[in-house]
Amino acid sequence: MDRDIRTTEDVLRLLDSLFAPDADRWTDDAGSWWDGFYADRSKPVPFFVDKPDENLVAYLDRGLITPGRALDLGCGPGRNALHLASLGFEVDAVDLSPAAIAWAEDRAREAGAWIRFHRGDAFALTGTALNGPYDLIYDSGCFHHLPPHRRISYLALLDQRLAPGGHFALTCFAAGGMGSELGDQEFYRQARLHGGLAYTPESLRWVFSDLEEVELRRMHDEPAQSPCFGEPFLWTALFRRNGRP
Repeated sequence: MDRDIRTTEDVLRLLDSLFAPDADRWTDDAGSWWDGFYADRSKPVPFFVDKPDENLVAYLDRGLITPGRALDLGCGPGRNALHLASLGFEVDAVDLSPAAIAWAEDRAREAGAWIRFHRGDAFALTGTALNGPYDLIYDSGCFHHLPPHRRISYLALLDQRLAPGGHFALTCFAAGGMGSELGDQEFYRQARLHGGLAYTPESLRWVFSDLEEVELRRMHDEPAQSPCFGEPFLWTALFRRNGRP
């Protein structure tokens, strides 16, 4: 007889277990799934390119965000972390996959960039690993792989790590473009995440309603020769935390 539920985290972990093996894509034990995904660096995966997101470049060019301390959630091969470091940001970058971190470290060495890379679950890394506060928390493609209940952990991370006056920027699957449009309850009935959750502008505004919206739009479709990455099946969003820096 199991009577293991005592804390909110116990409940979250129980709900995590409902999504096995889908949970292997985003929990702290996800290294094997994502390592296989990143094993062949020559695969024609859109975000394998060594280019920063077009919206991130635009935020910086327009002065919406300025250099400071940055956290890149789900950094993958490090393309956005590298861009931030090249502009003077002090960057922490975290990913579940050792293969992704190794690739990002290779790119950083080639570019002569100094970035603190961390392998693990951003919700569990504490202390000196991801100690914040951060002026910018950037997420390109991590949030839409989380099951609904882990939005609680995600918002707690923002609350704990994002500095007053700091910015949170996100790219995620857009409803009608990519990702599953099932309602939250249905994911639990089916015990599958179907490759990722699609969001509407209204749902993003609701989830992040404690933050001030700066901009929310579709990502621009960037041609192959562009110096930036851009796919129109993604939303891009920039939010600001109220308070003085």
